[in-house]
Amino acid sequence: MISYTWHFEVIWQYSRLFLAGTGVTIGLTIAVVILGLLIGLVAGLMQLARSPVLRWVSWAYIEMFRLTPLLVLLLWFYYALPMLTGIKIDALSASVITLSLYGGSFYAEVIRGGIVSIESGQTEAGLALGMTPARVMRRIVLPQAIKRMIPPLMNQSIIQFKNTSLVSVLAVPDLLYQGQVVAMDTYRALEVYTAIAAIYFVVLLPLTVIVKMAERRLAQSN
Repeated sequence: MISYTWHFEVIWQYSRLFLAGTGVTIGLTIAVVILGLLIGLVAGLMQLARSPVLRWVSWAYIEMFRLTPLLVLLLWFYYALPMLTGIKIDALSASVITLSLYGGSFYAEVIRGGIVSIESGQTEAGLALGMTPARVMRRIVLPQAIKRMIPPLMNQSIIQFKNTSLVSVLAVPDLLYQGQVVAMDTYRALEVYTAIAAIYFVVLLPLTVIVKMAERRLAQSN
């Protein structure tokens, strides 16, 4: 067995970099979750539209992003898109755009599934009362569907948090990138990546517990 002496004091010595990286990771996650939810809402509603063109456009977007590896998408948006459009995109913007569109494709399916899970009789009753389809969706369907969507949406948001680690390949100064800088500077990779794993665990554990509680409450209410 190889003997190894741990020196976690290097983590404290570079604590500012770890804190800065954690802040970037959390900020990036918040941005891509909000944008992804908005994109997912639009795409999910388009899936339910009467127009076959809207349904096809939404389906094409969802499947293209769901079936393409996220790392490939990040590299394509950062390197290929500027070549095609002539518009220079910095690493952070490319990361936000890619992660938002990628997450939105999964959010869209959750939102679509939540809406179709509501009994059609409630929609028919609203229409019979003279409500417009848009009002039925806003006042009757969505309030009930959102309740069912919350656990899977939160689960997908947790996945988005973990997905942000891939932006380090574009030199975005997130937690993993800062850790790589520290590891190269100190040659203490084991300590650095153990600390990174611990930070992800500490941040995500409360969110995971909240999701489990929401799932139990939903099961009880049903």
